[in-house]
Amino acid sequence: MMEIWRRVHLVVTVIFCILRCINGDTDPNDASALRVMYSSLGSPGQLSQWNSNGGDPCGESWKGVTCSGSRVTEIKLSGLQLSGSMGYQLSSLTALTNLDLSNNNLAGGIPYGLPPNLTQLNLANNQFTGEIPYSISLMTKLTYLNVAHNQLQNQLNDMFEKLSSLSTLDISFNQLPGNLPESFSNLSSMNSMYLQNNQFTGTIDVLADLPLKNLNVANNHFTGWIPEQFKGIDLQMEGNNWNSGPAPPPPPGTPPAHRNPSHKSGGNNSPSDSDADSGGKKSGIGGGGIAGIIISILVVGGVLAFFLVKKRSKRSSTDIEKLDNQPLAPLSSNEVQEMKSIQTSSTANAKTFDTSASINLRPPPIDRHKSFDDDDFSNRPIVVKKPVTAPTNVESYSIADLQIATGSFSIDNLLGEGSFGRVYRAQFDDGKVLAVKKIDSSTLTSDMTDDFIEMVSKISELHHPNVTELVGYCSEHGQHLLVYEFHKNGSLHDFLHLSDEYSKPLIWNSRVKIALGTARALEYLHEVCSPSTVHKNIKSANILLDTELNPHLSDCGLASFLPNADQALNHDAGSGYGAPEVAMSGQYTLKSDVYSFGVVMLELLTGRKPFDSARPRSEQSLVRWATPQLHDIDALSKMVDPALKGLYPVKSLSRFADVIALCVQPEPEFRPPMSEVVQALVRLVQRANMSKRTIGNDQGTPRQSDNPDAHDYMS
Repeated sequence: MMEIWRRVHLVVTVIFCILRCINGDTDPNDASALRVMYSSLGSPGQLSQWNSNGGDPCGESWKGVTCSGSRVTEIKLSGLQLSGSMGYQLSSLTALTNLDLSNNNLAGGIPYGLPPNLTQLNLANNQFTGEIPYSISLMTKLTYLNVAHNQLQNQLNDMFEKLSSLSTLDISFNQLPGNLPESFSNLSSMNSMYLQNNQFTGTIDVLADLPLKNLNVANNHFTGWIPEQFKGIDLQMEGNNWNSGPAPPPPPGTPPAHRNPSHKSGGNNSPSDSDADSGGKKSGIGGGGIAGIIISILVVGGVLAFFLVKKRSKRSSTDIEKLDNQPLAPLSSNEVQEMKSIQTSSTANAKTFDTSASINLRPPPIDRHKSFDDDDFSNRPIVVKKPVTAPTNVESYSIADLQIATGSFSIDNLLGEGSFGRVYRAQFDDGKVLAVKKIDSSTLTSDMTDDFIEMVSKISELHHPNVTELVGYCSEHGQHLLVYEFHKNGSLHDFLHLSDEYSKPLIWNSRVKIALGTARALEYLHEVCSPSTVHKNIKSANILLDTELNPHLSDCGLASFLPNADQALNHDAGSGYGAPEVAMSGQYTLKSDVYSFGVVMLELLTGRKPFDSARPRSEQSLVRWATPQLHDIDALSKMVDPALKGLYPVKSLSRFADVIALCVQPEPEFRPPMSEVVQALVRLVQRANMSKRTIGNDQGTPRQSDNPDAHDYMS
């Protein structure tokens, strides 16, 4: 009997071991993510127990991996001389709270799909380039973020609004440009912030009310004054362009700056600090504010006296009373109080005022050395144009420079013609090749230089890995040109519709990669930019491909900022990209962009043009023909671009079609936001069956590894 039980026990043990070897102690999604990560790192030998083809991270105690139950909770791989990239499945590690890959040689961009529930993320001392991904904005539990000593060079996205738990931020020793994002003011738990040795500009006022104890802003290009609230904290600020002298007094009526309770006072409280602490018994207007009010009253009184004297000599009191009843141009609530005392005299000239947004209704500064009777303080209308300053973060080219670089805009250098003008290839003396867009005069006339410069300033602030970067501009002799980075693989339209017999077609993975990158560009325009930017002109001809077939969305901001853009876009009506509501109302929205993106995805799926008059009538409109078949797997397999020759994962194809169906719905309110489209495509990539059957070598993409996971199409 004992022998029977011994044999039963042995069988059970063997079965248990087999099941354990098959299933493992680790959650399957976590295990898969770590295998992909190991492969992306180049399968380094220093990661003992790790395996790209199987294995059990929790059960086998993989190096640097900590688990709780079946879930991976920590990955600490600091200082192991790791290279390669981090992999594309990290977002499935939903139980991971601590990720430390610092002090290695990791390169490329920080992946968008990071573990969503991290509390600590340390990627310091690597070779990452690009930007801090926007997905970090969703990590509401994050308390520690360190990406110092890398090569990040893209402007910070305004994405910190929800990171109220973040207490330590170190982004020092990178090449980060631009002003600090406004959402920094929402970092209500921030104790230590290290911004030194970057290329930040503007002021640090946005940090004034944070509960900081340590702040390092040294060696940037900051300007302005150091906020009073920073007295008593550990502050390092050398190597900037701070304004000298005392800070100007606040405007009249401005409440005093409230010192954050966590800031130490430093022993010398100002009167305004005492007022704030006394429970608000005093008015809160300091000496500077009172002086400002007195000066304002004197200036306003002088202007009033001048106008009354002048008008009495030319008009009767009856005429003035009539003109007094005319309404002023609308003022803001702040201006109303300042203008009350001169309303009578100002209204006397209301007919001659240009009431556009560029008019400043405040009285001009007074030269106290001149008499009120001087000629240049005459009865002419006070019209002060809003100054338009040239953008400093892009280069200004001359017409001569661009003519030489483009061969006088020769037809041989013509890259294409879009809705807003022609694009030319430009090669400069230093060997640099750029693309020059010559804005059509019907879209932007020669007398609209100020509008053009303002548009350039706005477009120059758009920075994203999948958005074509504006390099410079030219505004001379009534000509308006934009200079962009050049992508030698041309447009997606060319790849899909103009390929010759020598060209290799886009494989399935590259099509997914292009869709995902373009979706991320649109997500940036719609949900990161403030205010949101509607592209209005999403089409395959505006998706440019670099040598690695990464997509770059072009013409971003043009249709939103060009004064006559909608008229130019009307010429493209019937192209097949326009949402139904645009055809009816002419109104573009974020959801009409989503529709157009869905049409581009249909192009990638089928290889067909959005509208093709050469096809049978029932197949001319791609959306009308394809939509009824998107959920029929048999019909779907017949719709696929024949150039793929059947080399695609069927499940991936089906999920791709599901995303298309959501985007091209006729009712705009049912289309998803672009952030959901991005998430759906990321999940598609993560679940894709990356079998050798689907792997190929695209034109312009050198094969670097036989391992399918090494092909990073999450860029």
